Amino acid sequence: MKKIIIAIDGLSSCGKSTMAKNLAKEISYLYVDTGAMYRAVTLYALRHNLFNHDGSVNIDALERHINHINITLHLNKSTGQPETYLNGQNVEHEIRSMEVSEHVCLIAAISAVRHALVSQQKAMGKEKGIVMDGRDIGTAVFPQAELKIFVTASPAIRAQRRYDELKSKGIQADYNTILKNIEERDYLDSHRQLSPLRKATSAIELDNSQLTMEEQQNWLLDQFNKTIHSLYRD
Repeated sequence: MKKIIIAIDGLSSCGKSTMAKNLAKEISYLYVDTGAMYRAVTLYALRHNLFNHDGSVNIDALERHINHINITLHLNKSTGQPETYLNGQNVEHEIRSMEVSEHVCLIAAISAVRHALVSQQKAMGKEKGIVMDGRDIGTAVFPQAELKIFVTASPAIRAQRRYDELKSKGIQADYNTILKNIEERDYLDSHRQLSPLRKATSAIELDNSQLTMEEQQNWLLDQFNKTIHSLYRD
């Protein structure tokens, strides 16, 4: 069977990573969470004091460190899900903290960081058979992807989902803080000069505000099957 590239973009905390993970597992594709990669760089920057006192990034210092930041994804055999490693250390839990969430947009807007990570992401898709989610997968990383999805949901719904997720993991969370962070991230993601968040021309939009996880997964699998069948007809 022909393998394809599936690019899933969308707003923060709209469930696209969970959708992508589940789809990849069901169709036996490689899954890559690019957001986790940017979060890992953010965690590195926080650990190495690469933020200035005013909250901005010390870009020159980060660029000097960039070649020392090694991000890998490894499958957790017990859960069947990939986890993020930073320089050999499992940081899947740490990169989901609010502190990282509040700083990741600044890191993602830096050209040296995006260049380094996009190069890695492009290399991962050379053999196809990959599901990748993020902010610019269908527009910058894989504009040639055979299936592009753009996921949206209301800020309030996304904040509640994020709150529930953090609480389930035992992480302290405040709903209003999360909502504010989501609204700020939406603005920054869509207004940054480098690879801003936008729907790719050929992407299929999914507003999952009122959909259950099962309904989302069924919809996504249906889009995959339609794309595969279309390729075989061609």
